[in-house]
Amino acid sequence: MIKVTSSREQFEKEAVAYYYGVILRDKRKELKITQQSLAEKVGLKRSYIAKIEKGETDLQISSFVRIARALGMELVLV
Repeated sequence: MIKVTSSREQFEKEAVAYYYGVILRDKRKELKITQQSLAEKVGLKRSYIAKIEKGETDLQISSFVRIARALGMELVLV
């Protein structure tokens, strides 16, 4: 059995946040949408969008879904 340390858990949490942030940022840039216009579209602050894209915040699933939909992304749970 592998022992998971708290530092490893933190690393994985940050890695996931960064990964999702990159996906959203790349799609936003592909669509040539500014952080400000995306934030206005989904009812969030531009600074929160920036933190998400940098992986600096724990992204709530509700925010992820709203942002993804605003970017025309389809979410599929398997």
